[in-house]
Amino acid sequence: MTIFLGCGFAAKYREGGGNFSVPLQWMLGLRRLKRDAIWLELLPATDDLQADEARIKNFQRQLRTHGLAGRYSLLYQKPAADTQDLDAMRCIGISKHELLERIAGPNVLLNLAYSVHPPLLLKFERRIFCDLDPSEIFYWMTKMEMGQSYHHEFWTIGLNVHGSDCQLPNSSLNWKTFYPLVDTKLFRLQPKPFAPKFTTVGQWYWGGAVEVAGEFPDLSKKLAFDPYLDLPTRVPEAQFELAMNIAADDSERQRLQRLGWKIVDPHRVARTASAYRRYLASALAEFTAIKGVDVAWRTGWISDRAAAFLALGRPVITEDTGAGRYLPAKSGFSFVRSVGDAESAVKEVLCDWAQLSRQARDCAAEVFDSKKNLKAILGL
Repeated sequence: MTIFLGCGFAAKYREGGGNFSVPLQWMLGLRRLKRDAIWLELLPATDDLQADEARIKNFQRQLRTHGLAGRYSLLYQKPAADTQDLDAMRCIGISKHELLERIAGPNVLLNLAYSVHPPLLLKFERRIFCDLDPSEIFYWMTKMEMGQSYHHEFWTIGLNVHGSDCQLPNSSLNWKTFYPLVDTKLFRLQPKPFAPKFTTVGQWYWGGAVEVAGEFPDLSKKLAFDPYLDLPTRVPEAQFELAMNIAADDSERQRLQRLGWKIVDPHRVARTASAYRRYLASALAEFTAIKGVDVAWRTGWISDRAAAFLALGRPVITEDTGAGRYLPAKSGFSFVRSVGDAESAVKEVLCDWAQLSRQARDCAAEVFDSKKNLKAILGL
């Protein structure tokens, strides 16, 4: 049986090492399970064909780095379209003939974030929808077809989807839950860094849209971080850094720097999956805020980045989405609701890092390990 990992967001984001790391954890977990797995990456064409070719080469280079050179099929779609017809796509990696042979045999598709669409989607024997962003996916499923008609199983990292306090839009689907994946053989326990740095990686601005009480609120990191911006003043013995895409001439950069935050370019410090791992390991812990809808709706969402921090032995301080009840009592997480909570959590990390680091690593191995989660999803 061939297990296909369907993804449509890794190749197109050439500078995003953290972005690429998401499906990479799935592939490495499948390899540890000794499964015949193919990374099926969809890349819609843009108007800049030269840039598209650079994206393809970068994708191939990253796969080679992680020993996956013969385990992928990149489908380049020109012109780009919402529907995906294999006959109209350029197949890069394994040959189209081999791809068709594998699709014709026993197979499973792990469709990340609804990356694979009909008619291509319907060629797969067993189709599993894997949701990585419950607030957006659940909302948009109430508005349009998001794969709910075409899959056999539905899995989400919204750990609290069945909780009595969860306010996600109603769904008639039988959702099962899984934890964000991290390959604990790739992300290994690292020694304590020299600098007392707390950081995170992400996008400062957000262009998505989710309706809440008849409005479309700002769900950016910019707004989410507002209550926590005086942390550098409250805990001067710590260093606070943000690897966020904020332009050099953006007034936000100057504002954050005045408040004591250091801003670095994620396209420099986390451009590749390897650089991303090194950057996370350079921190003492993660501190991050979460887009408000996951907090308000109590989705139980946890980021794949948090799982990666844990596997490196880095505690995680993050906002409370209702996920804590699904984790061990000593998980390496500190879930916060206010700047006062965050201040206390930062000070605890500074005082008791060794114990929290071990708890973080143990939780990653016990709960978030890619092999364990894939066994559950695949029913092995």
